[in-house]
Amino acid sequence: MARDLGRRAFALGAAAGTGALLYRPARAAAGPGARAPFTLASPDEPVVRAARRFDLTVERQPINKTGAPSWANVINGGTPGPTLRWREGDVVTIELMNRMPEMTGFHWHGIILPNPMDGVPGLQFPGIQPGERFTYRFPILQSGTYWYHSHMGYQEQKGAYGALIIDPAGTPNIRADRDYAIVLSDWTDEDPQVIANNFKLMPDMYNFNRRTVSTFATDVERSGLGAAMSERLRWARMRMDPSGVQAPTAYTYTYLVNGRPPAANWTALFRPGESVRLRFINASAASFYDISIPGLTMEVVHAHGNDVVPVPVDGLRIGVAETFDVIVRPTEDRAFTIFAESMDRSGYARATLAPRDGMEAPIPSMTDRPLRTMADMGMPGMAPAQIGASDVRSSRIGGLMGMSPPPGTRPERRAANQPRTMDPPQQPGTGVQSVFMAEMPQRRIGIPGDGLNHLDRRFLTYAELRSVHPGVDRRPPTREILLHLTGNMERFIWSINGRKFSEAGPIDVTLGERFRLRFINNTMMNHPFHLHGMWMELENGQGDHRPYLHTVNIQPSEDLSLLVTPVATGQWPLHCHVLYHFEAGMFRTVRVLPRTA
Repeated sequence: MARDLGRRAFALGAAAGTGALLYRPARAAAGPGARAPFTLASPDEPVVRAARRFDLTVERQPINKTGAPSWANVINGGTPGPTLRWREGDVVTIELMNRMPEMTGFHWHGIILPNPMDGVPGLQFPGIQPGERFTYRFPILQSGTYWYHSHMGYQEQKGAYGALIIDPAGTPNIRADRDYAIVLSDWTDEDPQVIANNFKLMPDMYNFNRRTVSTFATDVERSGLGAAMSERLRWARMRMDPSGVQAPTAYTYTYLVNGRPPAANWTALFRPGESVRLRFINASAASFYDISIPGLTMEVVHAHGNDVVPVPVDGLRIGVAETFDVIVRPTEDRAFTIFAESMDRSGYARATLAPRDGMEAPIPSMTDRPLRTMADMGMPGMAPAQIGASDVRSSRIGGLMGMSPPPGTRPERRAANQPRTMDPPQQPGTGVQSVFMAEMPQRRIGIPGDGLNHLDRRFLTYAELRSVHPGVDRRPPTREILLHLTGNMERFIWSINGRKFSEAGPIDVTLGERFRLRFINNTMMNHPFHLHGMWMELENGQGDHRPYLHTVNIQPSEDLSLLVTPVATGQWPLHCHVLYHFEAGMFRTVRVLPRTA
């Protein structure tokens, strides 16, 4: 893409060169300031305004976050990097200089853009070698809360990330007196490659909440010796521990808010009676958080860059790479603690919301740590299985005009209590990992997450997310792509349909086609999946008001589906955003092919 293209020529070149159906904002009939997420615009329409320029430098520097010396990949001298503020309708130019000793590439998470600008080395992006610079340039066709990060190796774990806020072109739907980005992250003084090697040697090394003899005695007292022994043996056969809900843990991690540890007390200011918008961004490599602000109700108004019908909650779980905006309205002249406890309860991040700098509020006690059960794993019975055969299984489920499925086929949808269909097992030597399959996977979008269901507080669920405006593409899907999330905990190999990335080919789809992406999680871990270059519309019972997501968390033994319409050709990554799962093989490429006449 030539750097000297004019604004109009750039928009046209992006459409023609990538096969993109460019999005542009449109007013809805709901009143002033209301807008649909996107409409499909003609390539002949000018959809951009004057460019804005940003200069970024990433380099490796000594740093001390915890009292011990370490090193970080800093952006413009800091971690997180600077918050980038763009405006919908602009063309942005980002000049990235790489002063690290290794190749890099920055990804603009959740941004719809031409494929060469996506920033993933090894696909259609060449990568930025040490001492070189690269110029990203693309139109901004959306607004909301996002983030950016390195997409090379473990650079993100050591600080190469930052917040990204895009202001709407028109009057915003969400009004607030104050506006803050809250970037959550997990810092380690270790080399991330050492952590990855440790997982290979001892997958539960970072879990210091493992069950002990004393907890076995408690189980016997509660359930009886036979039941307790049976349950322990079943977990042992899987080589798993029900307390291993997240890894790594605070054994190596310090949890940060905007780059600061809990003791540093990062503070957001307000005046009593004001409304405050808090933009939560989970830029962690591997950690989930349960967020609450004791004494205040949070109103969830924005999810993954898109406005949603407000949902009042006491807390919310934010998965790796997710973004949620909330409004709070403190009326008292006192401080409040913004509390983000790690999902495994090994540690927490915290900040303060206060009328004056220097104020603090009590840090609340952490809730009980979650322990998974066999029912949580979808395993009332236990049997080893393998999956594979077809790397991606698709089923025709009707045409663009609502036609009936072809003879001999049926939609791949079933109730949670119906038998699960299996791909035929692979023959030895094909590289497929043996896994335990969830016998009764089920929809869990109405469940906030492990360890939250028993609390007497209201936590956000995916089922409650309703887009303010109806979706743009209302066609039914024409096929379903079924992806089993699989893994081998003992070997710390993570895969899709029993194959890690190095053993699998791309998932081929066509520009503009409408398909269903269906996940079944056959592991005991949460997997936050991110699809580059296009939105995923969560099928959560909200009809045409399905929420648009850039990342979706799939809980253990969950059966979850989304609708997708590709808008630009090219190779687009689809991967778990837990960095150690991604690097261990839980990755695919969605290859969007041009439409044929």
